[in-house]
Amino acid sequence: MKRIVEERRQSRRFGLRLTLRYRLSQKEGESRWNTGITRDLSKDGVGFKSRRALPVGAHVELRIDWPALYDSQYPVDLQATGFVVRSDAQRTAVRISSHRFLVHTQEQAELSQIA
Repeated sequence: MKRIVEERRQSRRFGLRLTLRYRLSQKEGESRWNTGITRDLSKDGVGFKSRRALPVGAHVELRIDWPALYDSQYPVDLQATGFVVRSDAQRTAVRISSHRFLVHTQEQAELSQIA
């Protein structure tokens, strides 16, 4: 007999493997950026491979390297914030609460090289 599993997600997830950087939000000081690889992505959440478990309920900032260029020349990042809903030593799931695209223009690249 075929088992029917009810899908609880409200948005379709896409299996994308993209480089990301993430850090936990802290009230005092800044936490350091860590790297990972996305496993799946939707408008409401992201699953990614992480080297260590993150605390469930923690607020996290994500920067995902977007695979398309703006105006055919400028790199784009998807910046998102959200909360960790599941995590173990191999995978973390984050419910996204806000997101926006950041375009890296030539002027921004020049400024980061000066600093």
